[in-house]
Amino acid sequence: MKLFVRPILLSGLAIIASSTAALAQETSEIDSGATAWMLTSTTLVLLMIPGLAMFYGGLVRTKNVLGTMMHSFTAMGIMTVLWVVCGYSMAFGENVLGGWFGWNSDYVMLSGIDDSIIDGIPEYVFSMFQAKFAIITPALIAGAVAERITFKGYCFFIALWGLIVYNPLCHWVWASDGFLFNLGASGAIDFAGGTVVHISAGVSGLVAVLFIGARKSHPHLPMQPNNLVMTMIGAGLLWVGWFGFNAGSSISSGLSTAQALTVTQIAAAAGALTWLIVEGFHQGKATALGFASGILAGLVAITPAAGVVQPGGALVLGALSTIVCYLAIILKNKLGYDDTLDAFGIHGVGGIIGAIFLVFFIRESWMTDAATAAGGTWTVMQQLGVQLTAIAIAIVYAGVGTFVILFVLNKFVKIRASEEDEMKGLDNVYHGEKGYGMITPN
Repeated sequence: MKLFVRPILLSGLAIIASSTAALAQETSEIDSGATAWMLTSTTLVLLMIPGLAMFYGGLVRTKNVLGTMMHSFTAMGIMTVLWVVCGYSMAFGENVLGGWFGWNSDYVMLSGIDDSIIDGIPEYVFSMFQAKFAIITPALIAGAVAERITFKGYCFFIALWGLIVYNPLCHWVWASDGFLFNLGASGAIDFAGGTVVHISAGVSGLVAVLFIGARKSHPHLPMQPNNLVMTMIGAGLLWVGWFGFNAGSSISSGLSTAQALTVTQIAAAAGALTWLIVEGFHQGKATALGFASGILAGLVAITPAAGVVQPGGALVLGALSTIVCYLAIILKNKLGYDDTLDAFGIHGVGGIIGAIFLVFFIRESWMTDAATAAGGTWTVMQQLGVQLTAIAIAIVYAGVGTFVILFVLNKFVKIRASEEDEMKGLDNVYHGEKGYGMITPN
């Protein structure tokens, strides 16, 4: 009996020893704290998608609430699949075609990253975190053309837009060999998506509005929100999710994470309160919708700046963005274009404000590091030039790309709902459902 027991015990000890060694090796490579935070951040950013669906869904008419929410939820399916198949490779692969986009065969279908670890976290986590940005960006565009875009047209549009506009722009700004990442002494500053997400989505939304046209009877008939309670809940979910959006973009769990989280909270609060004050003076009432709009204006402005500004700068950016966004919406009403849910007025304008004015509030330590890395040649005005260049490129590329996609797509797929379908309501026409049971659509 002892002849059999001894080898078994020795084998067992060998297995335990090898397992312990493997665990020690894994621990030395994976930062469990950073990984845990990035898993949380990825979940928080995904939470923003249903938050956006509720925010947008509450603002449209009853007959279009489900169709509007479907725009956000459908993006979760379409953009995730495209990201896995080729999007991650296009965004974070090595330069191809002169750096227009990236490509890495290991990233196609995520086939080559099963054991990959970057910056202390599994590359799967990083890829899925970035996937959430690829989802929410085209979903933001839907707010501009809500209540009159066909469901099929929207699905084809966001798929093409992700491939042609988002992935290349993401590569330029965030990939290590992207030309905007390396522009000037320190590259274009876009910590969490002011340029890649909000400016591109806002400008694309504006182009889509001008291409598709206004809703029937706009602006002659009032089109009241169907459920502001749902909109407020959606705004709250967006605020919570934005901590993952911004603080998660540090791709770590340390000082930079805490800095980004803090200024995110401050800018959102400053934006919301400023909107109430401005609205109170201008209209005599402080509305719930105004508070929710101010939250978004502040959050959008701090997104590109979250990694470089201090709390004082966050206060100014949040307040300034709200004031300019408020004026932009007033101008929209005077010009008469039908940006249904103010995708350009909030996201486009707020993103531009944040990307420009962050240069005046950069923390001293960041400026010192930038100057050292640039051999003493970095200045605020140089960085301002870099920011303006990146903004201009994003505006032109997103605008032209969106127009070309819509122009060509419209030859094959009907993009604009017919007047009859618009009158019936898109919920019934495209989904055969009602958002509120037997309530008659308004």
